Amino acid sequence: MGPLLWAGCGSSPESSVAGSLSDASAADAGRADAAADAASDGSYGTCVEIPDETAGPYPDVDGMIANTKFERSDIREGLSGTPLTLTLQVLDVSKGCAPVSGVRVILWHCDANGVYSEYANAMNSDSAQKDVGSTSTTYLRGWQVTNATGTVTFKTIYPGWYTPRVTHIHVMVYHPADLTNPVKTTQFAFPDGVNAEVYAQTSRYPKGQSATTDSTDMVFGASDENLVAAITGSTTSGYAASLPVGLSSY
Repeated sequence: MGPLLWAGCGSSPESSVAGSLSDASAADAGRADAAADAASDGSYGTCVEIPDETAGPYPDVDGMIANTKFERSDIREGLSGTPLTLTLQVLDVSKGCAPVSGVRVILWHCDANGVYSEYANAMNSDSAQKDVGSTSTTYLRGWQVTNATGTVTFKTIYPGWYTPRVTHIHVMVYHPADLTNPVKTTQFAFPDGVNAEVYAQTSRYPKGQSATTDSTDMVFGASDENLVAAITGSTTSGYAASLPVGLSSY
């Protein structure tokens, strides 16, 4: 397996979202076409370092990167939500995006109501759904070591959202010789059209649609290039998302 083919992002939802979401869906489809073109001609797009982003909010406070109980591929802990299989591939930009094996990748995100594990405060809660954060919880957090192709795969749920952020997942990468200082701290998002389709499922995501998009997010803003995962699937079958994590050094 070589480097992942998605330098940008894409989506292939099975149904469309009406009204004002049509432009976002069209843009997502264009990104998917670009990814398909890259795959067909054997190119990998631009080999770049993934941008650094803030670790917050709600980074790990339990030291899970050094705790083997968090070494797991399935981080759901029974939580409900649309299934999401997420594959990250760590790449060495200085070596033509050669896969990097043996590094630890830590991942965390919020639940369907926008609530994180490990934290208990008024902001980290959804009172309407009686979903209140707790310091004793560990859901939707975990880490794995990249294999020979530089990849790790997590089984999770499609994240919810909270004001003022767009849907996102946090990632840190650690060299095995230093589990204190990450070599990369970043976040990534999902195509707006897919977010809209997922949040139309009010039985799974009762908060409904988010007013924040990738381009209006306070972290990504208009600089979300290389920070939006490629994604396929549907709300019925679940989604599969992929993202290259380019490192300049490790």
